[in-house]
Amino acid sequence: MRAHEAGALHAEGYGGPPIWLPYPRDVMELLPQLWPETVCRDAVGRLVIGGVDVVSLASEFGTAAYVLDETDFRARARAFRDAFADSFTGGADVYYAGKAFLCTEVARWVAEEGLNLDVCTGGELAVAIRAGFPGKRIALHGNNKSSSEIRRALEYGVGRIVLDSFDEIVRVDTIARELGVVAPVMIRVTVGVEAHTHEFIATGHEDQKFGFSLADGVAREAADRVVAHPDTMSLKGFHSHIGSQIFDTTGFELAARRLVQLHADVVHATGADLPEIDLGGGYGIAYTSQHTPLAPGQLAEQLAGIVEREFKAIGTGDGTATPRVSIEPGRAIAGPSGVTLYEVGTIKDVGLGEGFSRRYVSVDGGMSDNIRPALYEADYSVTLGSRSSDAAPRLARVVGRHCESGDIVVLDEYLPDDLAIGDLLVVPGTGAYCRSMSNQYNHTPRPPVIAVRDGQARVLVRRETIDDLLALDVG
Repeated sequence: MRAHEAGALHAEGYGGPPIWLPYPRDVMELLPQLWPETVCRDAVGRLVIGGVDVVSLASEFGTAAYVLDETDFRARARAFRDAFADSFTGGADVYYAGKAFLCTEVARWVAEEGLNLDVCTGGELAVAIRAGFPGKRIALHGNNKSSSEIRRALEYGVGRIVLDSFDEIVRVDTIARELGVVAPVMIRVTVGVEAHTHEFIATGHEDQKFGFSLADGVAREAADRVVAHPDTMSLKGFHSHIGSQIFDTTGFELAARRLVQLHADVVHATGADLPEIDLGGGYGIAYTSQHTPLAPGQLAEQLAGIVEREFKAIGTGDGTATPRVSIEPGRAIAGPSGVTLYEVGTIKDVGLGEGFSRRYVSVDGGMSDNIRPALYEADYSVTLGSRSSDAAPRLARVVGRHCESGDIVVLDEYLPDDLAIGDLLVVPGTGAYCRSMSNQYNHTPRPPVIAVRDGQARVLVRRETIDDLLALDVG
């Protein structure tokens, strides 16, 4: 943070790059940790993803556009599936986060690669049903599930409903009784762990909307209430989630310790068979060079060790089987597999005084297709994608086309000094929480989602049109 009582422009160091952003030796270099595995540059410097160059993509599908590398997506899904299956005794279940990005075809990829699916609204559930996703491999999440969402989930036969309040316990009990079914449920526990991430995506501390608090005994009371209704609810176990964009397993160790102890206490007190425990996830990805995420194998090995130690530590001695573990990688599958393609519309050099200036590069998208920088100061990288350049690096700020000064796509990045109107810019790491959080601010139609694989491109989600916007306006 740069602060000064007379304003930010007077703060020491204002106008320069952040300390983590080094001056590049080659402004066209692609850092492997930021990009899908298939990305490269062709002989004339064009960025190629999934065997298709971005100039061809822009020509056929227009800009702005989300581009999703199917090969990379599937490889990341398999990497998590295999790593956790190998590291945990008896295997482990990996739940793909529908909220990261979901469409019918992606749901099918997730099913085909052997992952389960976490949905948190009736809309996400509808996509899963449309894709024919197996009900037993679906979890319904969310802190305010409607009666109609719970009913549809039970009718479809979802594998678990994650309870988030006493009101939901009553709601599930009532609907299950009406349908004559026993609802498989888990209880979301707020374990009191402060994840090292932005406060808006930290979900393990007590003062937030999710779950039943462990500290004041509310989680235990929730378990007792569920166990008291065996004719309508079957308690499968406990769930925790401490946050998102997390880069180490320290927080998971404390969360697991508290969750395992609660699990043991409830089993011993009630005799209930609790076959599952969910440690959540929210594993971080590399948006810029400052981020160093763990590989799936490292995560699986470390988390398996944590769970094994914690169950040994409680020393029940009663032969209770260790429950099957579930994890939720969150953005770690979809995020690195997607990029966003923009066209440069204007370039403006703004003098800041005392020898400083800032280059503003405006593109044909912005906070309508990626609101994360505006929501919680998310950092991104960007590169010139349509040609090669030998020009010197120039520090730039890539901004959107919307009527907000906070409409920033990339806060700080080096781009070639000869950047020109009509050039294509590519932002990596946008496969998660960009299309799913997109909006129509300033009546801007949302971009399409284009899948690329083996030199072929196809539309997964078509571009919105002005007609689509007007179709909802009944005036």
